[in-house]
Amino acid sequence: GHTAHATYEEADKMVMDALELYRGVYEDLMAVPVIRGYKTEKEKFAGGHQTTTCEAYIPTSGRAIQGATSHNLGKNFGKMFDISFQAKDGTSDIPWQTSWGITTRTIGVMVMVHGDDTGLVMPPKMAPYQVVVVPIPNKNCKMEELTPYCQDIVDQLKAVGIRVKFDDRSIYNPGWKYNHWEQKGVPVRVEVGPRDLESKQVRLVTRVDNSKEDRTVENLGDYLISKLDAIQLQMFEKVKKVRDERTTVVYKWEDFNPALEAGNLIMTPWCGPEFQEEEEWVKEESKKISMRGEEEDEKSSTSVAGKSLCIPFEQPDLPEGTKCFATGKVATCWCLWGRSY
Repeated sequence: GHTAHATYEEADKMVMDALELYRGVYEDLMAVPVIRGYKTEKEKFAGGHQTTTCEAYIPTSGRAIQGATSHNLGKNFGKMFDISFQAKDGTSDIPWQTSWGITTRTIGVMVMVHGDDTGLVMPPKMAPYQVVVVPIPNKNCKMEELTPYCQDIVDQLKAVGIRVKFDDRSIYNPGWKYNHWEQKGVPVRVEVGPRDLESKQVRLVTRVDNSKEDRTVENLGDYLISKLDAIQLQMFEKVKKVRDERTTVVYKWEDFNPALEAGNLIMTPWCGPEFQEEEEWVKEESKKISMRGEEEDEKSSTSVAGKSLCIPFEQPDLPEGTKCFATGKVATCWCLWGRSY
């Protein structure tokens, strides 16, 4: 979206509200933890006043990815395009403008963060189907006998708002269906066989960890509501734990590239977001070290260079006199670095 405001404070609130919305999309819906912060002067939106960002981490590649940005454009574009408004006191002024957006790349981030060698792993809040019911007929218990029982389960789950699919296709066997829905990433599979019909129970298989449990059909809907909430939290905490374990603090330049090569996010004391030439030096020098004398293909979309990701909003304590890890100047903030998509 794009907005225009009379004051910096109003524009800044809009920027932060949009960024909080994006944080919610990633963390509350997609179970992907993000780090919010300001972009440096070098990395901010060109011509803008200030850029805020949500940065995610892809454990399998050891790279960060910019999740979404929200920009305070300042008054530059208003001046450039002769945009003005009449203030309350009757005078003419140039508005503070904002620009913010989130795209379908968020889905790609979710897939990369949670997916495994079997296929997708969908957070329950994002899954088109949260539960799939798979009947397991045999020669002594035909599909016709299992269907009414399965349908009752489906109706119970729908009644409590669960998005459920009854896979009653006769052209595929149960094993094929298991693989199919595991690839789709459905959070919970409900298996119903002859013994389940006889015992008035089901077997539940959880996609995220392949855990299995037998459960009575009584109040199954309410139980699965709680289970889906637990899976959502489990997925978030699992990824956050890995990200935090792969975030390291570096105080000296000689320790930067080894941490980069290990696929870590790196927190360093930094001389300040305004030092663009020094930031470019870090990027280019880290690339040279990683390439070991070879040239990086200019067309490469995934550089080996370390780059600044953001100045995190949540700043650890910075003892007075701490030196910047790269320049030796007095550090004014902590900066998050890493390889990025």
